[in-house]
Amino acid sequence: MNLPTVSTPALTAGRDNSPDRALAERHRPVLMLDANEPALPLGFGYSVLRETTRSPSSKFTVAPPQGGKVIEYAIWYDWDIEHLYDLEHVWVHLNADGQVVRVEGSMHGLRVSMDSGPGLPELRDGRPVLYVEPGKHALWGVQRPMGLVAGEMIVRTCGPDAGSQGIHTGNHFFEAGQYAVTPRDHRLARLAMKRAAFVPSFEFSRCSDDAAPALLPWAGLADWIPQRIQALIAALPAQVPHLAAVFLDCGDTLIDETTEVKVDGSELVTAAKEIPYAMDAVRTLHERGHTLALVADGLRQSFQNLLEPRGIWSLMQAHAISEEVGELKPSAKMFDAALAALGLGDADRKRIVMVGNNLARDIRGANQADLISLFVAWSRQRSHEPADASEQWDHRIDSLDQLVPAIEAIELSLNAAGGADG
Repeated sequence: MNLPTVSTPALTAGRDNSPDRALAERHRPVLMLDANEPALPLGFGYSVLRETTRSPSSKFTVAPPQGGKVIEYAIWYDWDIEHLYDLEHVWVHLNADGQVVRVEGSMHGLRVSMDSGPGLPELRDGRPVLYVEPGKHALWGVQRPMGLVAGEMIVRTCGPDAGSQGIHTGNHFFEAGQYAVTPRDHRLARLAMKRAAFVPSFEFSRCSDDAAPALLPWAGLADWIPQRIQALIAALPAQVPHLAAVFLDCGDTLIDETTEVKVDGSELVTAAKEIPYAMDAVRTLHERGHTLALVADGLRQSFQNLLEPRGIWSLMQAHAISEEVGELKPSAKMFDAALAALGLGDADRKRIVMVGNNLARDIRGANQADLISLFVAWSRQRSHEPADASEQWDHRIDSLDQLVPAIEAIELSLNAAGGADG
């Protein structure tokens, strides 16, 4: 799957006929990229530094050669394979005669000399040729050592570790409040990168010139970056298949029914023990930006007595309860009530997971409502054998520490049409 992108805001160089622009164009790096690289550079923001100064676009202090200058290139990619946002750097040092005497590049937060042995990388008419680490875009002056020194790490980063960091917030744009991120944004960004995971070929057959990235002063790129991030975040819900909601039963799904304490002569539950890992799982789903709803048979006050003291009731954005709906699961009215409370419609059904322990009520009801059914086989109070096809679950877990990984796997399996891949 391709990484999400947007067409706006457009990045253009504008009218810049300055000598600095001509100098930056003359020495703009040639970046060689892996044949399978999913994210290409979109812009080079340049600064020409003529005295020792703090870099305008990075954390480093830059010192030009005596009588010379340094061209700093801040290179923007929408995506690093581990996070949305990537700004890499190249520093081209020119002596007083305008000759390239040193080239440095960014590598995982470090500033590293780029050379192929004689102190410089390959130069093509004054343009340094650098090799871009697959996925992470760290810069190397020579191709061969990359695979030998860091090959295993790179393969792991581009595969199992893809999307591990969500949206990058360790930069001055975020710290200055120029864009905001919600837990849901992080989750959708991670999903996008997990789907874009790839196996590096270590064949650097693609060139940054082919992507035609814009070249413009750093100030122009710095103005554009927050707008770009905002647009990318806003596009995630439409471009990244994801779950619309997770519906949760309560008895023997979150709470151990065998421990319930009821008011004498009534069905009102006043206390009970939680199922191991259940509350932590619900909290984690909430922290990751999932929309949660309680869909349960019983009395509202019972569920409030059980879930409010544990801080769980307020994490549910809707509560579809049989006492108020007037019917028990598997009635469609229970699930329809939850959908309506969340502002969801029929088109969202295939993106909703119903988590429950009762085959006849939770699983049958979810299947008939065209939801994704997840059977919690923790309790032995009820049958684990489907009576017929309508009670056959889509997914099953045996303990609640498996709930979050199961939800993640289901969400990752969703296709662009909204359903799960087979």
